[in-house]
Amino acid sequence: MFLRIAKTSERRDQDMNMKPHKSVSLLLVGLFALLPALAGAATLDRVRSSNTITLGYIPDLAPFSSDEGGNIVGYAIEVCQRIAEKVQTGLGMSNMDVRFQAVSGEQAVAAITSGTIDLLCTPTPETLERRKSVSYSRPVYTAGLSVVVRKDASPELLRVLNGEVAHTGPTWRATINQGLANHTYATLEGGVTEQWVREQMRDLGVIATLVTVRSHEEGMQLVAAGKAHAFFAERMLLQNDLAKSKDGGQMMVIGRIFDFVPVSMALQRGDEDFRLVVDTVISEMYRSGEMDQLYRKHLGEQGEGSRLLTRVYALP
Repeated sequence: MFLRIAKTSERRDQDMNMKPHKSVSLLLVGLFALLPALAGAATLDRVRSSNTITLGYIPDLAPFSSDEGGNIVGYAIEVCQRIAEKVQTGLGMSNMDVRFQAVSGEQAVAAITSGTIDLLCTPTPETLERRKSVSYSRPVYTAGLSVVVRKDASPELLRVLNGEVAHTGPTWRATINQGLANHTYATLEGGVTEQWVREQMRDLGVIATLVTVRSHEEGMQLVAAGKAHAFFAERMLLQNDLAKSKDGGQMMVIGRIFDFVPVSMALQRGDEDFRLVVDTVISEMYRSGEMDQLYRKHLGEQGEGSRLLTRVYALP
């Protein structure tokens, strides 16, 4: 499948530079024209009655979302701003207020379900458990799981984390364990990363300690202080954490990416009308090439694998 996609990449690259299809714009206009007759459009009705759209974000997750002296910035923030512009235009509200509301990861789901925020801009992985409470947009980014370690980490640990064997000779599960065992690993509490690390430890039979932290800053501090041998998290976030850390010169993000997962914006469960608006804007941004521009601005150049995946995310 990926070979077939690769063969058409040149043609698709040309498509990405084209302006949005006229039919897409007409579809969006048509959707908004039907809003007064739509039943259950809770979010859009709330925005219209309050003249305000409230965009939630997690403030310490640059380059996706962050608060820089009261200025809310980031890749996901700019995507949300495009969505707000379309909502304002579609509802015919010349002076709609766009309000940003900071939330913690623990508060996010409750803020969405209660209507405190209309959309969580900071992208998160979609899981079956989370879908019991909230719905998700089309993916806006493909997250890659990686790890940060001290530069003076043991050679055996570095070899195994980079996908090599800890020692020369026959390779079997026990050989891998020799590089991983008797270490302390850290990950964010809850979520897919903690689940993934626990599954790997269980499947490999690794005897090690896993500690959970409530923030990236805490995980980086544990590694810097030698209290954890490695901190697992999203690679782009780790690179940003490393650049900001006063101990960044002592640590490094390894080159290996362990797993990929698409991440999306969360919104109220069952509100298909607002979700359709959000997905239409995201798809339009992918097709026009605007999403590529935002990616380069905030995240750098995309790898080929990431570019192939993002072309699947836009709905026709």
